[in-house]
Amino acid sequence: MRYIILLCFLLVAEAVGAQGVRRLTLADAVRLARTQSPDALSARHTFRSAYWNYRYYRANYLPSLTLTSDPSLDRSINQVTQSDGTVRFVEQNFINSDLTLNLSQNVPFTGGVVTLSSSLARLDMLTDRTSSWQTAPLQLSYQQSLFGYNSLKWDRRIEPVRYREAQQTYTESLELVAVNAVTYFFNLASAQSDYEIASYNYAHADTLYRMARGRYEQLGTITENDMLQLELNRLTEETNRMNARIEVDNAMQTLRTYLGIQTADTIAVLLSDSVPDFTVSMTQALAEAASNSPDIQNMARRRLEAASNVASARANAGLKADIYLRFGLTQTSDRFSTLYDRLLDQQYVSVGLSLPILDWGRGRGRVRVAKSNRDLVETQVEQDRTDFDLNVRKLVNQFNLQARRLHIAAQADRTAQRRNEVARLLYVRGKSTLLDLNASTTEKDASRRAYLSALSEYWSLYYTLRSITLYDFEHGRPLVVDYDELIEE
Repeated sequence: MRYIILLCFLLVAEAVGAQGVRRLTLADAVRLARTQSPDALSARHTFRSAYWNYRYYRANYLPSLTLTSDPSLDRSINQVTQSDGTVRFVEQNFINSDLTLNLSQNVPFTGGVVTLSSSLARLDMLTDRTSSWQTAPLQLSYQQSLFGYNSLKWDRRIEPVRYREAQQTYTESLELVAVNAVTYFFNLASAQSDYEIASYNYAHADTLYRMARGRYEQLGTITENDMLQLELNRLTEETNRMNARIEVDNAMQTLRTYLGIQTADTIAVLLSDSVPDFTVSMTQALAEAASNSPDIQNMARRRLEAASNVASARANAGLKADIYLRFGLTQTSDRFSTLYDRLLDQQYVSVGLSLPILDWGRGRGRVRVAKSNRDLVETQVEQDRTDFDLNVRKLVNQFNLQARRLHIAAQADRTAQRRNEVARLLYVRGKSTLLDLNASTTEKDASRRAYLSALSEYWSLYYTLRSITLYDFEHGRPLVVDYDELIEE
């Protein structure tokens, strides 16, 4: 009965003339929304951005090889200190060229950097046409902040959580897109149903008015008051039909835009009475939500970021010490052929210390602010977790009850439809009043709208529950997304 709103199809198709009719099921609408709706495209681009941020984080823990060069030409008069300590202005004219190869590796546990390098430099004096070479074929250096903030260590704890949150957020977004598609789909379904109802009511109101007019003019078996009431009903239903047609056009355009449908075909929704028959376990729903929801990852990330801010504030408030060590070989020569003969050792050690003596409590204040923010985040996360669990429980209870509500609404709709048919027959036979007929029509229309509302609510809860748990309770399996394919698109 409700599988296809056949009358609505015919009326809308007739109104648009030669335009085609595109019949659309709820599954079709959800599929289109997940692939080409604005929300789906936005979620896709957001995930890709998060993926490349994660790739950038991972690259920080891999070796990096760089080749640098900084050649220069200097033709100028400069101050030059002489061997006796005097300073003279000397004309200089030379070319300095160099080449350095660096292999660097970050050390996550300490926050330091190990670098293995090799360099070669040449100096050409243009005035007297002489040249000299300098090389450091092998150098090993290490740079470390002894009491500083180790960003590598904290990133190693935070960034994987952030990426898991991005993955789960994308999967959640697809389910929320489905919720929006359900809303727009049933908005059109309700509008087309209202148009069907208005057309049906107008046809019967017009028939009753014509019948009553004949009785009134020829037989006098109907009062003038009933005659005028029937005429008013006919005009009202005609107005309702025109208004319903406008709502159909608006809802159709909204759905077409959201689903990314480029054609101008009329969309006619196909409704099915059948819905999945299953009950969601509260315990399982809470467990799946705790394991899969991006909200849980968001809470964990916020906690880690708050702890990271405290560590950073502490590192910047007290003693700072930086150490730099370099060991290697070096040599210089006027000829390249002898440049690597009898290489010399070189060592360099540098230690930098910084201890605030008088900072008027700024360092300690930053630490206290960071600790207060951390405590605030802990409180907010605990409250968010409580609200999250309550929301899951609420959704599960609503969903488990909605199937029964839908069954009742469908039964009420069938009863109201039958009652209206009986009321019309009784009125035509003169065994019922116009008041009873109008009341049955109102109940019929309200019951149809209530049924569509209950059906829409069921599917909204269905996809909302999937979005918060990332679990398909109908088939008993987690929701799976091929993230690699998403990146390669």
